[in-house]
Amino acid sequence: MYYNTMKRNKTSSRKPVLALLKQLRTKANLTQADLAKKITQPQSFVSKYESGERRLDILELRTICLALGITLSDFVKKLEDKLNEAI
Repeated sequence: MYYNTMKRNKTSSRKPVLALLKQLRTKANLTQADLAKKITQPQSFVSKYESGERRLDILELRTICLALGITLSDFVKKLEDKLNEAI
């Protein structure tokens, strides 16, 4: 029971991260292919993390944030705001 609850919580807490990453990309007027080129990754890399199929490590997240014109710390602040709205 406890494991299933933890698993559900992890999945639901990832959704705001994924939504924020996509929101920032579209706000920057970038397609997945455009962003992928900026971070020297294939388009499928962006597609997979946006869909939740792939997880990002902190350095990958930082690279993506910089390509989107936002610092990692500002990204985390925006994410915290989003998560606090959901409470």
